[in-house]
Amino acid sequence: MRPVTARTAGPLTVRTAAALLVLLPAAACGTGGPPSILDRETLVIGVKPDQPGLGVKVAEGRYEGFDVDVATEVARRIGVPDVRFVTALSSTRQRLIQEGTVDLVVATYSITPENRSKVTFAGPYYVAHQDTLVRAGDRAVGNVRDLKGRRLCKAAGSNSWRRVAEERRIPVELVPASSYGDCLAKLRSGAVDAVSTDDLILAGFAARDGSALRIVNAPFTDERLGIGMRKGDLDGCEAVNRAITAMYQDGTAERLLRRWFGGSGLALTLTVPQFEGCA
Repeated sequence: MRPVTARTAGPLTVRTAAALLVLLPAAACGTGGPPSILDRETLVIGVKPDQPGLGVKVAEGRYEGFDVDVATEVARRIGVPDVRFVTALSSTRQRLIQEGTVDLVVATYSITPENRSKVTFAGPYYVAHQDTLVRAGDRAVGNVRDLKGRRLCKAAGSNSWRRVAEERRIPVELVPASSYGDCLAKLRSGAVDAVSTDDLILAGFAARDGSALRIVNAPFTDERLGIGMRKGDLDGCEAVNRAITAMYQDGTAERLLRRWFGGSGLALTLTVPQFEGCA
């Protein structure tokens, strides 16, 4: 066999080096984990389209509310000031994250063990409390136990009804609805007797409907509202947590809460929430 000399090895070395140069960018761009929100030039963020005070679609591509303002602030603070908002319903927000259609979801998304198994959560950015909304003339409901035998709205994709019907085993008649906006339409029309979910959601609807609806003001759970992202984006999650902390420390969170809920009668929490930890 002829020994390999520098002359015969030269062309092979050049080709190998060229191949390595092609591969290097791919190797340097990731660690095998999911894409991070920190690598984006524009963030696509899912928000609710029909929750007054939190997320309302006001025009094509334009939304307003507390969640929208929080999302905008977080994006700016993690260094991605260009954002685009899209609709994320309770029934679709998990799928939108898993499919990569959105980078973040800020849409009254409760941090629960079941939800955490599917997506990574930063936050909570606010700790709400589950309460109950009824028609103003209905004075028979003073707490969640008084819903016994009544028609309770079951919004698609939401777990709030479970805390009434399953965790507290209150015998209610569940009436399905496509969203909380649909629930409120059913409540106003008399198709359901009550809507039970996060008090921030209820406060927004009650403020919009004036004296027609009444919050019972008998909270019975803590609802940790988180910012959902692709499972495993721990760097992105930690960056969002730092942004949330800064928002509370510099008064931005208080300003936004008072802007959207200051006239609702709710006792707002203005201190930094205790984070769940990224996982």
